[in-house]
Amino acid sequence: MLAVEGLEVSIGPVPILRGVELVVPSGAMCGLIGRNGAGKTTLMRGVMGLLKAHAGVIWFDDDDLLAMNGFERARIGIGYMPEDRKLVPALTVEENVMLPVWSTGIDQPQDRLRWIYDLMPEVEEFRSRPSMSLSGGQQKLVALARALMVGRRLLLLDEPTEGIAPILARRIVDVLSNLKGEGMSVLIAESNDTHLHGLLDHTYVIERGSVLRREEAAVT
Repeated sequence: MLAVEGLEVSIGPVPILRGVELVVPSGAMCGLIGRNGAGKTTLMRGVMGLLKAHAGVIWFDDDDLLAMNGFERARIGIGYMPEDRKLVPALTVEENVMLPVWSTGIDQPQDRLRWIYDLMPEVEEFRSRPSMSLSGGQQKLVALARALMVGRRLLLLDEPTEGIAPILARRIVDVLSNLKGEGMSVLIAESNDTHLHGLLDHTYVIERGSVLRREEAAVT
């Protein structure tokens, strides 16, 4: 379980997050919904240790994330897909997917890679291509695959469907739907929940750096 309590993060002198509170239960898929500039990316980066928090706590099960170095998150099973993908241009698709494995020494990476290729066969299809030869939507699939290599327990996905062709946005949602039941916790940041309808267990609405409310999935 991921638990964020009273989180405050500033960028330079500007306060961005103000007392953020949210919980991602074990095995749940949660949405973080807010317009551009609401604080979604700052929250993701704060959880990942890419931005320093000056107040609050972040717990992942028994681990105090704010007391850890950023790179240690991958070693405890947290995967992160940034909004701008952050693929390494000099590497092939498969090399980008394997990059976190090389830096963490994860056991049996080939088994995990095979599972990812079964989940996303198109990534296997262009595994030998330069990462920058792909379309933006294809690059997002690669970034998701890379996050899954280490995200065995928790995935943080920042705007996975933003700015890509509708067919690829639907494909990413299909992949996320197939992850339901895998036992991992997932937090998905998006500007709206149009693509995520029927997928989320809980939804948090964020505005001006504060989480305003939590909404439960409708029971059908």
